[in-house]
Amino acid sequence: MTDGHVVNGEKTPTGGDRSTRAAVATMYRLTTGHRASVVVATMLTLVGSALGLAQPLVAKHVVDASGHGQMLWPLLLLLAVLFVTEAATGAVGRFVLERMGEGVVRGLRHSMVARLLRLEMREYDRHRSGDLISRVTADSTLLREVVSQALVDLVTGALVAAGAIVLMVWIDPLLLLLVALTVTAAAAVVASLLKGIRAASERMQTSVGAIAADLERALGALPMVRVHRAEDREAARIGERVEAAYTAGVRTAKLASVMSPAVELAVQGSFLIVLVIGGLRVNGQANSLGDLVAFLLYASYLVLPLSSVFRAVGLIQRGMGAYQRIEHALSLPAEPSPTRPPPSRTRTRTREPDRRRGHHEGAALALRNLSFGYTADRPVLHSVSFTVPHRRQTALVGRSGAGKSTIFALAARFYEPDSGALLFDGRPSTELSRAACREHIAVVDQSTHVVHGTLRDNITYAAPDATDAEVRRVVELAQLEEVVRRLPGGLSGMLGERGGTLSAGERQRIALARALLARPALLLLDEPTSHLDTINETALTTVMKDAAQECALLVIAHRLSTVQHADQIVVLDNGRTVACGPHEKLLTTSPTYRQLAAGQTLRSADTSPPPVTTARRTPPGPL
Repeated sequence: MTDGHVVNGEKTPTGGDRSTRAAVATMYRLTTGHRASVVVATMLTLVGSALGLAQPLVAKHVVDASGHGQMLWPLLLLLAVLFVTEAATGAVGRFVLERMGEGVVRGLRHSMVARLLRLEMREYDRHRSGDLISRVTADSTLLREVVSQALVDLVTGALVAAGAIVLMVWIDPLLLLLVALTVTAAAAVVASLLKGIRAASERMQTSVGAIAADLERALGALPMVRVHRAEDREAARIGERVEAAYTAGVRTAKLASVMSPAVELAVQGSFLIVLVIGGLRVNGQANSLGDLVAFLLYASYLVLPLSSVFRAVGLIQRGMGAYQRIEHALSLPAEPSPTRPPPSRTRTRTREPDRRRGHHEGAALALRNLSFGYTADRPVLHSVSFTVPHRRQTALVGRSGAGKSTIFALAARFYEPDSGALLFDGRPSTELSRAACREHIAVVDQSTHVVHGTLRDNITYAAPDATDAEVRRVVELAQLEEVVRRLPGGLSGMLGERGGTLSAGERQRIALARALLARPALLLLDEPTSHLDTINETALTTVMKDAAQECALLVIAHRLSTVQHADQIVVLDNGRTVACGPHEKLLTTSPTYRQLAAGQTLRSADTSPPPVTTARRTPPGPL
């Protein structure tokens, strides 16, 4: 955990100070930008409370006046006006508070969403997405109650209690002393319970986050869960989290249930003492009946603000449990935000002819002695070097775990190399922002992402302002016409969650259309034919050839039929480049490539491309 981070323009501490004062200070910092609402709500609440404090004095005069046969209706009218005005003022103040609380939570949620979407990729490997989502939803909801109620209740409750005490001292100091003793005993009990309430609340919020994470895990792999009849096992796993949340919730309720009777006993004890002692003093004519009535009313007015103070302190401690999780999410390392907005597609398209004319002899991407490891003790790439020329197709081949997907992750700037250089159009990546690098690339990976929405939404995700003609062009290139015809609504038809209504090959072609629509300078294709039938594989090969006339292609492939027509093939072995060249040359010069090709059911010994019919009769195996 860091020393702090900025929330709403102010730095909030993240230390281990668990005192109530530190918690109140932290909650107060969250109201930055909403202080005017806090002041207005506080003033309205205080005005309403002052009107309430005036009512016992009026009631005292009513009682005394009735005993002397005086006119009562003006006093009764005044009492009614005070009551109605207090209620109206309190209602307006409560609305202002609730709106302020929603505003604070809105700001926090915006900050968390922006942060979570820009976290370093390593952080997604360390944290479960369901738990991070829970911090945006459940934790912030609990925090809203704290900032919208607890802070003002704490301030106004203390001030109103102080006002009531002053008036009670004026009426009968002895009775006040007896009331103070009972309230002090209740306060001691409440103070002893606050730390336990906060700790239990933290455990409960953590367990709720774990429930969301495990449920997201199961729903994300629901077909696998169903096929392997693992519903009961997943339910049991999530049930353990539910039980943990239940246990923590019961612990919180237990502590709160002890705290509530302590306050109630103080209230009831105070009333009993006032009734008994005050009645004796009235009989002894030390006080009037009006004094006793006023004191009892002030005792009731003292109970309410004190109860709100105790409740507010407990709620703040509970809210700190949620805030610690939010604060931790906001402190996770994230990619820097772009310093300028990404250029429009119109400007991108006007640059493309110059790019194709001026740079087609250079390298769209170059790796120079690149080394990288996801952890320091387990390197994945060792001094990898090769170039990806403009308007050429480059294929990456190698055994599983050779480092092919890692190269894609580095090219997309998801990670930074440990050593060596990564160059885009001859410029080192260190001189470019990540947004500038990603502006020129598009990726079609094995995990073909389809988001909830229409088919058009998915195709135009990288270029939302694309014209109908541009969309039709990539639909034809990616062989999606049949999907458009079959889908109710065509391009406006809704796709299921994660594209569950589509086949794997259809999802991959949608991802390819999305990438082509962006008109990238470098197109990264990870196993583009892995989910395609033989007819669509042939069509995709043609699409790739056409795409190579506009941009550079870097293709990961295990099928010989996919790579043998590439302009160059880079062979990786144990994270090192061991050979580079065209298919025919590598068959004669690279033992590693020959060994990979020997695993094919194609006639790999023949260096000429095999006929399509022969190639499709027996599907090629992995390369």
